[in-house]
Amino acid sequence: MTLTNEDEFDGLKQIGRIVANTLREMGRAMTPGMTTAELDEIGRRALERAGALSAPHATYGFPGATCISVNEEIAHGIPGPRVIAAGDLVNIDVSASKNGFFADTGASFRAGPVSPELDRLCRDGRRAMEIGISRVATDRPLAGIGQAIERFATARGYTLIRNLASHGVGRSLHEYPEEIATWATRGDRRRITRGMVLTVEPFLSRGGRWAGESGDGWTLCAEPRAPVVQYEHTVVATDRGAVVVTLPG
Repeated sequence: MTLTNEDEFDGLKQIGRIVANTLREMGRAMTPGMTTAELDEIGRRALERAGALSAPHATYGFPGATCISVNEEIAHGIPGPRVIAAGDLVNIDVSASKNGFFADTGASFRAGPVSPELDRLCRDGRRAMEIGISRVATDRPLAGIGQAIERFATARGYTLIRNLASHGVGRSLHEYPEEIATWATRGDRRRITRGMVLTVEPFLSRGGRWAGESGDGWTLCAEPRAPVVQYEHTVVATDRGAVVVTLPG
């Protein structure tokens, strides 16, 4: 989507706040001993209270209101009976729509204390996203996002999952530009236009390079198996840089 007026911007900011508030509520409620289904129910109720629709459920028939991925699962995890244990790494992805506008956000959470290596991975995963966002502005190259993220990741000994990309969003969950690499690529000549709405969501890992199917038709796992974190915001490109719309408030 490319924003053309303030009414569209207001609509996008409204759903951005809703998904951000939902993610924050789920993150605060997550505790060892609860199931991923119980955590998803918290998200479902939050979206319902705000008058929003779960985008993965409405768009693709996903069997949950939110995607919850634990440890070896890195994306599109189905909420269910799995019990969250102390020390688990839990990724929560919340995307929803309201009044025809869509926004998408996510973060990786620690279930209680984790190892120093995982703690550092989480901090650096958020930093990788922030670095990608800093490259978003009118008339800059889309490929610059992935180039900057890969420089950061490589310098710190990390790998990036290379078949899960950022994407356009706004009037649907996935739209033009359909795929925006969060790793360095060649040959992508596309430019960022004023008002373009997109996600920035690198998957930073300690060895994983690909997302492979787990067998349930939805859940993706790292190949080779390794810890992975993902942090995601929906942003709007302006002449002065990126405006993040998925902030709680």
